[in-house]
Amino acid sequence: MYLSGSELKARAKAQLGHSLFGKVWLYDVITVAVQAAVSNVISLVFKNVSYGGLLNSLITGPFSVSVAYMFLNQCRDGQLMNLDDLLKGFREGFGENFLLGLLVSLFTALWSLLLVVPGVIKAYSWSMVYFIRCDHPDYDFRTCMRESAAMMNGNKMRLFLLDLSFIGWLILGTLCIGVGVLWVAAYMEAAHAQFYQNLLDQQYSSAAGGYSY
Repeated sequence: MYLSGSELKARAKAQLGHSLFGKVWLYDVITVAVQAAVSNVISLVFKNVSYGGLLNSLITGPFSVSVAYMFLNQCRDGQLMNLDDLLKGFREGFGENFLLGLLVSLFTALWSLLLVVPGVIKAYSWSMVYFIRCDHPDYDFRTCMRESAAMMNGNKMRLFLLDLSFIGWLILGTLCIGVGVLWVAAYMEAAHAQFYQNLLDQQYSSAAGGYSY
């Protein structure tokens, strides 16, 4: 059974330990904060140099795979995150992770040139690529993108509505000197991991699903 947005969020809260300032949630906040901080520092240091965009392109895929791996593992085993795993996407399969991040960003931007809506649709089509890459490190970027599109067929609106339900949280987080957004980002990452796992559970239980993740 596909879980509703409220059920996914409830599971995400449980994954985060329910407490905003508890150890589990704080570790998850640190995870997303490090990713954002590295990207922001690169942008500031290379503000007027094209190298900034190149360096950010180099880290987007590996960092995204690392963060997806950490949240997905936590979703499955409930363990406290190991911050050393933030480098997993750099240590293992860096080249393919880099290409995945670069091409997903590039193709989404190209679709967005047509109009905003096609770009958003493609972004949701490829929203599961990093989780798929975690489960299948042997997949290249093409396979990850193709499998994500297949997995999200008929499910893009469900994820869009889930994301939409965080608007109130994001507004509140912004009002908390902007820092509160990091707590919301961790909450959303956990919810996305739960969403992905729920899709897998459905595909496992459906004889007609045709997938074997």
